[in-house]
Amino acid sequence: MQVSVETTSGLERKLTIGVESSKIDGVALTKMKELAKTQRINGFRPGKIPLNVIKKRFGAHVRQDVISDVMQRSFYEAVLQEKMQPAGPPRIEPVSMEEGKDLEFTATFDIYPEIKLEDFSKVEIEMTTAEVADDDLTKMIDTLREQQANWVEVKRKAKNDDQVVIDFVGTIDGEEFNGGKADSFELLLGKGQMIPGFEEQLVGTKNGDEVEIKVTFPEDYQNKDVAGKDALFATKINKVNKKEALKMSELAEKLGIADGKIADMKADIRKNMERELKQAITSKVKQQVMDALVEVHDFEMPNALVEQEINQQKQQALQQFGGDASSLPDLPNELFADKATKRVKLGLIVSEIIKQNKITTDQEKVKVKLDELASVYEQPEEVVNYYLSDEKRLSEIEQLVLEDSVIELVQAGAKVTENKVTFDELMNPKDAEAISKESSKESSKESSKESSKEGAEAKEESSDSE
Repeated sequence: MQVSVETTSGLERKLTIGVESSKIDGVALTKMKELAKTQRINGFRPGKIPLNVIKKRFGAHVRQDVISDVMQRSFYEAVLQEKMQPAGPPRIEPVSMEEGKDLEFTATFDIYPEIKLEDFSKVEIEMTTAEVADDDLTKMIDTLREQQANWVEVKRKAKNDDQVVIDFVGTIDGEEFNGGKADSFELLLGKGQMIPGFEEQLVGTKNGDEVEIKVTFPEDYQNKDVAGKDALFATKINKVNKKEALKMSELAEKLGIADGKIADMKADIRKNMERELKQAITSKVKQQVMDALVEVHDFEMPNALVEQEINQQKQQALQQFGGDASSLPDLPNELFADKATKRVKLGLIVSEIIKQNKITTDQEKVKVKLDELASVYEQPEEVVNYYLSDEKRLSEIEQLVLEDSVIELVQAGAKVTENKVTFDELMNPKDAEAISKESSKESSKESSKESSKEGAEAKEESSDSE
């Protein structure tokens, strides 16, 4: 077998491979002899079909199969011979396949890049720290009491945050329309579940009231048949319910705390909050490390791997939003290219860190990781067995442990700054940001008032001096 290597561009390599015709002809002849023993052709006894008849009828097909097998096998032999590592499947193109002559073909493919790992001191990490304060625990318990609250019927007028149970029939120009009718519909007022104007007209109604609600469907409403049209909803109010938060003992019982002990419930909730806090901090650090590794390393990417990742992300998108494989070509690669490139790059960097630092899977850490994952379930033993019983599922956990080891290694050499925040700021950043903005507004108002007051006082003093 003759092999020549050509660098066509960057990471792309082109092998030209020559295979002696005798190897192909010999294998093809053997296969045709085997066919002669099993084929049935009119006019010939089974097993007695002349070879020239078999060759005439099946020769071209057999030879094509043999050539295809030989090209695949020869490619992998050539790659081993040249000590190359393909980053994806090759594009094989025949050059010469004439019978009686040597086979010649080309195989074009990407190789893996050489990655020079940067010093981890170039990686900057903000280590966020937080703790579960007593106020955080109280707030969480209040939230749980609200979430688990009971709806209790009241004999008063409905207001925002009440639940009304209604029957309604919608009409447009006196005609009912599809989707405009419901019985015993539970609606929470003030949350914008219905089209604009609907809920507002139910505020102030009470049990037994019958009202006509006039609304206009938005121009961009999903049902184009009613979009932009005026509608009338004949509505009957069956019930007005208010939310009644659970007592502490009721919440404890609902959460499955033995004997409904409040102290045990608080300890259990705090434990869960601390676990979630730890996971959030770990996840935030991991994301920072991963982003920084991608940022500080620069090398050429194998197109084959990026294309594979793009196709995988397309398939995931189709599964998530519905669709079939025939829709794949309709999804433009540009939608997925950046994310796919980053993911492939990160995978190559992490693999290189594992390789150069000889990081191996620590089975004790795998066990700890499994126990952590299983601890949030009612039957943790079943979850552990679920992963242990399947090699593929277990390998996913082992990969997570390897990634954790890489994060620890990078973090140890990185430039780390500490940032202490509250539980809410870390776990509910949007809420914390909204509160911060509101505080800034109030502070600004107070500052403005103070400035105006000082200005007025100064003006009075000036006037008095005159």
